[in-house]
Amino acid sequence: MFSEWVTSEALIAAFLIFVGAFVQTSIGFGLAIVAAPLLFLVSPVYVPSPIVMVALFISILNAYKYRSNVEIGGLKMALVGRVPGSIAGGLLLVMVSSDVLALWLGILVLLAVVVSMLPFRIEPTPIRMGIAGFFSGFFGTSSAIGGPPMALLLQHQEANQLRGNLSAFFVFSSVISLIVQAPAGFLTLHHVWITIPLIPAAWLGYQLALATTGALPKEKIRIGALLLCSLSGATAVWQGLSVV
Repeated sequence: MFSEWVTSEALIAAFLIFVGAFVQTSIGFGLAIVAAPLLFLVSPVYVPSPIVMVALFISILNAYKYRSNVEIGGLKMALVGRVPGSIAGGLLLVMVSSDVLALWLGILVLLAVVVSMLPFRIEPTPIRMGIAGFFSGFFGTSSAIGGPPMALLLQHQEANQLRGNLSAFFVFSSVISLIVQAPAGFLTLHHVWITIPLIPAAWLGYQLALATTGALPKEKIRIGALLLCSLSGATAVWQGLSVV
């Protein structure tokens, strides 16, 4: 088992998680958007449950750090919508092939980039929060990319409030996704085992973000993340189209 921790695949996976954890801690979301498509190309076994477990770890850290900024009441409808969305995402996992999942990952990432660049503001009403929660569950459980629907609604909040609310939501949503992925066969002891060496990489990305976020403008980090996501998503789409 130890040999699985020191393979080239594991090292690449750890680096991608490091970058993803840095981005998520810096702007509030983005770990899976950055890491999932490329991790899938490294080895499909890393998607979705290992990324979700790492996201749970990072979200707990950030939710605790920004706990004074969390508004649970405002997240209630999103949490309600998350449950049926996760179930629908679990059904998708067992219905599609790995090649189709690769294409799905790439399309989701590119869609997330487009959505992040939209100039207009969408107010987070209870109905919209419920819808965003559903799609966050659907996307998050099937591909680990559950952040964009919620980030779209909350993106105009103050920076620490955005980080706190998204992190609190991701703690709950990650647990729900893992509960759904287990009976679908996408969360096993093997998935847990290969996730263990990713945790230190996530911790280092988290610490680097805490040390540099104050010095680096949020908008520049966001632009860099969008460029990286565009490359990641386009690569996954190209790979998916080449084999589908």
